[in-house]
Amino acid sequence: MSIHVNEEHKLFHLQTAKTSYVFQILENGEAGQLYYGPRIPVKAAYTNLASREEHDCTNTLTVEQSDFQLELIKQEYAGLGKGDYRYPAYQITYNDGSRTSEFKYMGYKITGGKQRLTDMPSSFDDQGDDAQTLDVEFKDEYADVALTLHYTIFDKEDVIVRSATFTNRGKDIVLNRALSAQLDLPDASYDMVQFSGSWARERQLIRTPLRAGVQSISSLRDASSHQHNPFFMLARPHTDNNHGGVFGFNFIYSGNFLDSVEVDQFDTTRVLIGINPDEFGWHLSDGESFQTPEAVMTYTSDGFNQLSHQLADFYQDHLINPHFARQERPILINNWEATFMDFNEDKLMPIVDEAHKLGIEMFVLDDGWFGHRDDDKSSLGDWFVDEKKFATGIDGFAKKVHDKGMKFGLWFEPEMISIDSKLYEAHPDWMIATPGRQSTPARNQFVLDMTRKEVVDYLVDHISAIIKKTQLDYIKWDMNRNITEMFGAKLPADRQLEFAHRYILGVYQLYARLTSALPKVLFESCASGGGRFDLGMMYYAPQAWCSDDTDAVERIKIQDGTSYGYQQSMWGAHVSAVPNDQVGRLTSLATRAAVAYFGDFGYELDITKLPKDQLAEIKDQVAFYKKYRKLFQFGKFYRLENADTATDNVYDWEVVNDDKAKAIMARFQILNGANPAYIRVYFAGLGPEKQYTVNGGDEKFSGAELMNAGYFVPRIMDRTKPEKDPSDFSSRLFVAEEA
Repeated sequence: MSIHVNEEHKLFHLQTAKTSYVFQILENGEAGQLYYGPRIPVKAAYTNLASREEHDCTNTLTVEQSDFQLELIKQEYAGLGKGDYRYPAYQITYNDGSRTSEFKYMGYKITGGKQRLTDMPSSFDDQGDDAQTLDVEFKDEYADVALTLHYTIFDKEDVIVRSATFTNRGKDIVLNRALSAQLDLPDASYDMVQFSGSWARERQLIRTPLRAGVQSISSLRDASSHQHNPFFMLARPHTDNNHGGVFGFNFIYSGNFLDSVEVDQFDTTRVLIGINPDEFGWHLSDGESFQTPEAVMTYTSDGFNQLSHQLADFYQDHLINPHFARQERPILINNWEATFMDFNEDKLMPIVDEAHKLGIEMFVLDDGWFGHRDDDKSSLGDWFVDEKKFATGIDGFAKKVHDKGMKFGLWFEPEMISIDSKLYEAHPDWMIATPGRQSTPARNQFVLDMTRKEVVDYLVDHISAIIKKTQLDYIKWDMNRNITEMFGAKLPADRQLEFAHRYILGVYQLYARLTSALPKVLFESCASGGGRFDLGMMYYAPQAWCSDDTDAVERIKIQDGTSYGYQQSMWGAHVSAVPNDQVGRLTSLATRAAVAYFGDFGYELDITKLPKDQLAEIKDQVAFYKKYRKLFQFGKFYRLENADTATDNVYDWEVVNDDKAKAIMARFQILNGANPAYIRVYFAGLGPEKQYTVNGGDEKFSGAELMNAGYFVPRIMDRTKPEKDPSDFSSRLFVAEEA
């Protein structure tokens, strides 16, 4: 790992273990991009990469410098108005109304390690031994505005984290656009791989060749959204899970975002990542600064699986709360799909008792325990117990759970308010609303103005009191609607475009205050499932509810898409009842569990109503997961390229531990077929020379044999049985352990 600077040529070469990132200062004082990809040797100058030719009908820097045409130059952080007509990384409105900037290079600074940002989630290097940070300074002399581009390289993970800071030393300005990272690539031979969908079908993989013009994903919901996840990739057309070049990009932010890929007239590709410039504007007076959120970039020549491993390692060491980063997550049971809001202590205790017998480690009480909340029409914001449901109080119920040796968790929706609530009676002005406009509810609820300190203070006080009173172990933090009628009652008219970002900063402040005061409480974020599944949330809450859709078949697709950009310990996955509440599908208990094993495992059904054979099966599932929990949550995750995984009918997953002594492969087949061909599955990531058994069998296999020759899988349905068992929605697990 190193940052090389050639002072004479004003050239910067950032190296990780396997990648190089090279840029230099141009004649106009701005920065130009030269190269990002597989590691190359350090040179004093890269004249070939910086070669230019004069083009007709194109603006030039000066009459004399006719070959300096910004429209044809790859840039590092571009503005608008100087001859580059591609979408810019930033734009500023100055005090005189002008919108053209001239930032010129001033110098640089290199420091060891990586400090956390003050008011936002960010990457870090707490040990100070795995990162280097480069700050490159620019200044617009005319307006007296400074721009700092920040780069941190994480060597082992082949990750670069980028952001920018604007500091005003002159007359008032407005940032109209302040993105976090720009990457100009020299050609457009890439597929854009995005993860889009909707509520209950989040993060579905969509792969599209780049074309002339702009392809983008974004959100204006002041949440990263169910519809588009901030993570995306640019892959060479033939890249697959195991081979080929691919760039990965993610964003440590939870609000409005923009991921834009523009292919220009010369087939240059420009990537932009940052806060969505729509519904954004930020005033900077003399002495004020604006720090953008951080963007994460990584590259590999070895396919999607390797890219996923790089990101997973990076998150674990440099993003997730170190207290939880390697801590195995408890097996839980959540009462939501068992009881919804129709419960009391007498109805819940039998579930707790049965869960304890089965070896389940935590009981989570979901929505409906507070205020007078028997449906979704009331009480959000009233964070005090409904004494009709809990005669001994919530602390009394929590004690009964704790006395069984189980952990106790509670559901909160801190950012929301109901009209029918004591909080609204006392503070109707705390609800987000636009004066003179109708307020539009969702799920019969509205949103608190998290830009206001008094709102955050109220939530900290009331939620902390419940946490301490119950000696709480876990919080499920929900957010079941997006903001409409966005307006800040305490913001002046010319600062209303700051509201969306200020809202997210308020959410982060609440998270930061609670997690720092109560560091041993495990937080799980949720937003109607996967509506805010992003790195900003993961910084505070190391796991997130993956989706409200708990159907095993749908979850295969959702978790498969999620696995490209996130580690499996980052998503919650539960076994629920059948017919499934979202799609009505019937799947076996074995398949529901097999899918949910790949994540933070739990149950979400009324176990008091199950027959004895299913309870016995659950007990075995819990024991199996405990035995292999570390492998499922933190093992290297592989999406396998087997012979019949070309369609959406078959998915093969595998997790392998660090020393390659254990691996578990899962094979999921949606529909059975008639007269199938012989099937072999091919493991990945094993030690070629190691000897393994599979599912406890007597035969020993070398890792090389299992990876290259494969392992035979008999057909799902036994043709010799007179009565055929249901064979659709099947799952099989193959446990390979070093002999």
